[in-house]
Amino acid sequence: MAGHTRRSLFQLAGAAALLRGQVVSAQQPAAPPPQKKGGRGFGPQAGLAEPFPEVARRPTVSVIHGEDRRKNVHDSLVAIDKQILPGLKRRKYVAIKVNNVSTVNQLAATHADSLRGILDYLTPRFKGPIKIVESSAGDTHQGFENFKYPEVVKEFSKHNVSLVDLNEDARFELVALLDKDLHPVPCRLAKMLMDPDCFVIASSMLKTHNTAIATLTVKNMVLGAPLHQAPKETKRWNEKRKYHVGIRQTHYNMMLTMQKLNPQLGLAVIDGFEGMEGNGPSSGTPVASRIAIASTDYIAADRVGIEAMSINPEWVGYLKYCGEMGLGQYDLSKIEVIGASLADVKKPYRMHADIELELQWQGPMTEVPQNLGWIHAMGDYPLV
Repeated sequence: MAGHTRRSLFQLAGAAALLRGQVVSAQQPAAPPPQKKGGRGFGPQAGLAEPFPEVARRPTVSVIHGEDRRKNVHDSLVAIDKQILPGLKRRKYVAIKVNNVSTVNQLAATHADSLRGILDYLTPRFKGPIKIVESSAGDTHQGFENFKYPEVVKEFSKHNVSLVDLNEDARFELVALLDKDLHPVPCRLAKMLMDPDCFVIASSMLKTHNTAIATLTVKNMVLGAPLHQAPKETKRWNEKRKYHVGIRQTHYNMMLTMQKLNPQLGLAVIDGFEGMEGNGPSSGTPVASRIAIASTDYIAADRVGIEAMSINPEWVGYLKYCGEMGLGQYDLSKIEVIGASLADVKKPYRMHADIELELQWQGPMTEVPQNLGWIHAMGDYPLV
């Protein structure tokens, strides 16, 4: 259970369970509830806990709108060049983490032209190895082939670009998650994504999701990092399953994983040229948003992304948790957005058909017995 004692794990679990809200209409996102005086973060119950420390930094997020996917991505990076270069220069190699939740549906996966846009920016500025990496839930190499990544590697053959299946790489570090019974369990995460020598870039999309409301760069990283058996292994195992253990645990486990990954994450890139609405992350329908979003702050990039999708920021629990834990800036008023105006590119994305069920993570915790010490402390029962 690297990085967490049992006590700190359950202190955080208890804090996460205190976050509450109301299930609202799936098709007409409501404004976030007002923050209560003395409450935590973005509108949880008042008086139950001290606020998390505010994230002081004011990150920059670029938004580029245009009719060329590759150019949009490239230009979004050029716009924040001064923020990218200091971190890039300190690393020995780059890992571009693609999002291949499906290995057959292009709308659900990182497009080759998005990779070209990233490489157009990187190759004049970085001379070390560049690895395009993934740990797909299916056959990673099948996804690479179907989405024509080998053609990208060939096009940039002078720049030491390669494709890597993180499951074959097989190196890992452990993170402690909560299972369906709220017991801690170990989970193997791809070690490359936590290598201090590696500059990690998330290449993601705008998509709705069947569990986590929306999936952008953070979701791409935290569910792409867990490994499963390599192609030649006979014993079948899949660490990604450890995240699908309950609607509260999913959001909390994603935050825990982001804590583990965060120190090495260099750049978030969201290709919103053609987003996905409805039954995402792999069976939805296209939305022509025609944008690209980039930032060195993953939480800020995703916050701008869900704004572009017209999604209530109170809904996306794992991003709220990450913002409250200081992993990035989730307060839109404290993010500098440059390039296209969010008001001009914002579009309403239709939510997943199960949105009402997904949003129940905000409600009261009724699945396990109440904390008896808490009941006594509140005077509900006499102490004996």
